[in-house]
Parts: sequence; C-alpha cells; structure tokens
Amino acid sequence: MIETYSQPLPHGITLSCRAAGARGRPVLMFLHGFPEAAFVWDFLLVHFSRAENGGYRCVAPNLRGFERSSAPADLSAYRPKHLVQDIAALIAIEAPEQGGQLAALVAHDWGGAVAWNLANQLPDLTRQLVIINSPHPGTFLRELKNNPAQRAASAYMNFLVRPDAEELLAQDDHRRLWEFLTDQFGAHAAAWLTEDAKAQYRAVWDAGLTGGCNLYRASPLRPPRADDPGAAAVELPRAMLTVKLPTLVIWGLGDIALPPTLLEGLGDYVDPLTIKTVADATHWIVHEQPVLVAQLISEFLQSS
Repeated sequence: MIETYSQPLPHGITLSCRAAGARGRPVLMFLHGFPEAAFVWDFLLVHFSRAENGGYRCVAPNLRGFERSSAPADLSAYRPKHLVQDIAALIAIEAPEQGGQLAALVAHDWGGAVAWNLANQLPDLTRQLVIINSPHPGTFLRELKNNPAQRAASAYMNFLVRPDAEELLAQDDHRRLWEFLTDQFGAHAAAWLTEDAKAQYRAVWDAGLTGGCNLYRASPLRPPRADDPGAAAVELPRAMLTVKLPTLVIWGLGDIALPPTLLEGLGDYVDPLTIKTVADATHWIVHEQPVLVAQLISEFLQSS
C-alpha cells in the first residue's frame, strides 16, 4: 500500500512524498525526473517493501516545484545545491535508525542529476547509488561541448527555458508533454501510458509546470545558442565529478535524447561502477520494463 504525506524540512521546504514499508527499516529513496513525479516509482516502492524483496522502507519525494512540494518563486532556488539540501534533510528524517544513511539512492532523469551531486558532495548519506538514464555531469558536459549530435538531441532544453514554456506546454491538453513521453525520447507506442497513467500525469501537470521548467532555467548544462553560451561556458573541476560509491547505471539504449555515448568514459569518474544496458528500452525504461529494473536493482543491492 502506498502512503502519501507532506514532510516539512528544517530549512523551510516541504516535500510531498509517497512511501511503502514500515519506518525503521533500511531505506531506499527514489528521485523522479521531468515531466514526471513521485508516483512513477509506485511499482518499485511496493516491490521492495515486501519482505521477500528486502522489506525496505521505500520513499519517493516529489522534488521542489513538483506536485504539492514547495515551489519557491526565486529561480536560484532550483540550483542543484538546494535540491541536494532537500534530499539530505529528508534522508536524516527517514533513516535515523540507520545513522542517517540510505541503503541506496535510486534516481532517473533530473532526479539523477540530484543524485550524482549528492553522491559527490555527501557520499556518507547512502551506501549505494542506482542511476537510470541520467547522464553524469562530466560526460554530459563533454558531449554538449564536443558532440553536435548531443547538442541536437538536447535542443529541447532550450525550449524549456523559454519564459513562456509553461504556457506552451499546457496547450492542447499538454500535447507537447505527451510527445515527451512518446516520440521525443524514443518510446513511440508507449503501451504503458494507459488512461489511468495519463490521469496521474494530468493531475501533476495541472498543479504547475514552473518548478520543472525552473530546473532547466537554473542549470547552464544545455546546448549553446546565439544569446546564451550554455555548456560552452562551463568548466567543472574534477573534484566535483568523482563518485566513490558502489554505483549501478541502468541504461535503455533506445533513449533518443540521452544516447549511450554518455556512458563512454564514465568509469573515469565513478568507481566502483556497474553498467547494465537494455537494448529494447528507451528513456522511460522504468515504465516499460519495471520487472527487469527491479531485478537489476535487487541483484545490485545484494552484491555488496
């Protein structure tokens, strides 16, 4: 059974959360991306809360700006350091019996951007890291700077930073957002996008899209354009890129926006690293193959 609640944090932000499993157990935390919300993890929350699958306390917060979580008006409030602060505070609340440490942090898309940063800055907060189709900032910056194909694949980011992006995304029953979940990222038929799933998405999108767009507006990691150097002006010191946690990366190879070239050289930044690629999956692998994703995560959790 999924539990929903709002969790106030000490620094004034409140995160709406979904959870399964009793408090006091080892904690798995799941971070969603855009244009999604915490509900996308429901299958995995229930799966890993069962005794036969580890009996974890499973928690999926809505990132700030999504669903009923706090949505600060200041654009700077959506910089990665603030999202990391939110998750660090939530971990302290959810895992006191484990010394404030997760069993694993699992993340997809924008949630992965938060997770990569947290693993670099606050590695003691989780024993293991699982990343699903979310580029490491080092390889993503490299590709944005040097690979025209990646710049073209990421061109949608420059749409999302437009001041009228929210208005345009809401038009025609969110037509552009449905395209994000189908053709834009390689899913095409998207059999998982049932009417019930669409109703969940509509509820989240109707609650507001500014927070999601602000994640893109607050980050310079996007293709350069005539009036904005974007990634071309960014230099990240190696100290901000290394991750010394056992890390599993799951990658659907049919992801159009985030092709597997982003996996090249990942081992230079992350150690120890396990990569599992899935040929018949796209950016939305969590929806397309939830049983396989659960299996790969379970094997990884048991491996160390």
